[in-house]
Amino acid sequence: MKMLRFRSPSLSSLALELQCTVRLLDDSEISCSIQRDTKGQFLVDHVCNHYSLLEKDYFGIRYVDPDKQRHWLDPSKPVVKQMKCQQPYTMCFRVKFYPQEPIKIKEELTRYLLYLQLKRDVYHGRLLCPFADAAYLGACIVQAELGDYDPEEHPADYISDFKLFPKQSLKLERKIMEIHQNELRGQCPALAELNLLQRAHTLDTYGVDPHPCKDFTGSTAFLGFTARGFVVFQGNKRIHLLKWADVSKFKFEGKTFYVIGVQREKKLVLTFHTSTPAACKHLWKCGVENQAFYKCAKSSQIKTVSSSSIFFKGSRFRYSGRVAKEVIEASSKIQRDPPVVHRCQFGQSRSFTSLSHKQLIMNMEPLLPALSSSRENRDSSAEHGLSALKDCVHLSPLKPSVTPEEAEMEEMMNFSQDRREDEAAQRTRADEDRREIHVDSEDDTSGGALTISDTAYSPCASLVPTPVEEAQGGLELLFQSPARLLKELHADPDMQRELQAERQREADREAFRQSICHPSSGRQQMQACLRSAARLVLMATGLLMILLPLLLVLLESDLDISFLHDIRQTPEFEQFHYEYYCPLRRWFLCKLQIMTEQLSGSE
Repeated sequence: MKMLRFRSPSLSSLALELQCTVRLLDDSEISCSIQRDTKGQFLVDHVCNHYSLLEKDYFGIRYVDPDKQRHWLDPSKPVVKQMKCQQPYTMCFRVKFYPQEPIKIKEELTRYLLYLQLKRDVYHGRLLCPFADAAYLGACIVQAELGDYDPEEHPADYISDFKLFPKQSLKLERKIMEIHQNELRGQCPALAELNLLQRAHTLDTYGVDPHPCKDFTGSTAFLGFTARGFVVFQGNKRIHLLKWADVSKFKFEGKTFYVIGVQREKKLVLTFHTSTPAACKHLWKCGVENQAFYKCAKSSQIKTVSSSSIFFKGSRFRYSGRVAKEVIEASSKIQRDPPVVHRCQFGQSRSFTSLSHKQLIMNMEPLLPALSSSRENRDSSAEHGLSALKDCVHLSPLKPSVTPEEAEMEEMMNFSQDRREDEAAQRTRADEDRREIHVDSEDDTSGGALTISDTAYSPCASLVPTPVEEAQGGLELLFQSPARLLKELHADPDMQRELQAERQREADREAFRQSICHPSSGRQQMQACLRSAARLVLMATGLLMILLPLLLVLLESDLDISFLHDIRQTPEFEQFHYEYYCPLRRWFLCKLQIMTEQLSGSE
């Protein structure tokens, strides 16, 4: 007899080490080993210790699941329970909360990491900016990377070596060179980076991580959370800005995301629809975290938030870190000597390579099972398989994992393709953009962009039948005729008794159904209907006796209980109170007053 095995973690499974790779902001990578019970805070501390970073509350670790949905690693939960992809785990170290005033950052190291993040935002099209601001930001990047302009070292087209923007025209490059050669001369890398931060934080899309969705009209919109509040973009225009002081609550149900707030002393409810429930939940979590970080004065004021409505709590989540005011206060108390900032040299970052947009993907044909009849074919196929294993990558029948960088590039390209250039700049750069697009298309066609074939194992594709053990008599049973099998089964006495009992049970069930569907007399049918109606009335009365006092307590009492307070704050309850209950109460009081006046007049 087999013993039951409970799936509880053993000491050996907990001690098993797992490999994690974290990609940093300069595209370098660090690796570490974790255990199954290691929490996300360990990875955050590991990366911060690698940098010797103290102002670490602005940063987080992001990962992508197999469905290409991005998530922020929760520091309070084990890493293994959050990761759904295959090992080794690959994650990205990114800025999670953008400081509202970069000048208040105490250490140069933190400003440099924020500069790297903003440089990525510019490159991926997240930081939308006018032509003049784009030229200034590009000049700051060139000054920080190259230093002062030297005509002897730098050729006439030295800006073309930098890939700074998704669409980089010759006019923009000339403007960047003009600012770099004249306005930024003499600035050290730290000062050039600070100037970029100061200019970038004034833009509307500073700190916006765009979440694609649909509004109530079906139009595509991008939602984001900044230090100022909740923002909505359509194309390159901001159509909504709801400050944190006016945001009451975020909630979601399935694929629908709700923003509840106050605007111009009127209640406002914004509704959006995401592509998947996982994307909607990620959007809700980002909103809850940003609201807590920027709005609360102390971390002790942060409350656990529920996603759903009155009677069902749904998902519950609480931001567990420090808030912005506490981070600024802690930064002002740092007394150590500034750490050494190891800046990435020009050409080391992947953003500045000419192959940044090329996708070097191998094409793997699906493996088909084959039966060889000769020994020579078997030997040749074995030699071919060994050489293929030596020369190519590992083949897996599972779904290919998606790196965070690929998912980030895909989502940001969807965001940047909705941008529209200013009309004047578009007219001046139309010919140049067409030439660039023509060259890019030629490169893509000549390079032969390939895709990975999704190879999935199918048991039906196998040419070898399922083996049957001869010792168990399986072959005899397999090739026996159905008539012979039925004859042997009916000749068995035990089988005959089981068949007879099954027939008796079926007859009893049929008789019971007939007695219910066709009662013997009309009187019995009337009694059955009366009993059903009485049960229905009793159930409705009991339910009304329970719900009516609760409804009266909610509508008329002033009890300040957290559960009742949460129910009263929901938009559905407020709509019921003001549109239905208050008019009904006024009508009832009016009728009652008229009746009392008539009774008093008759007396």
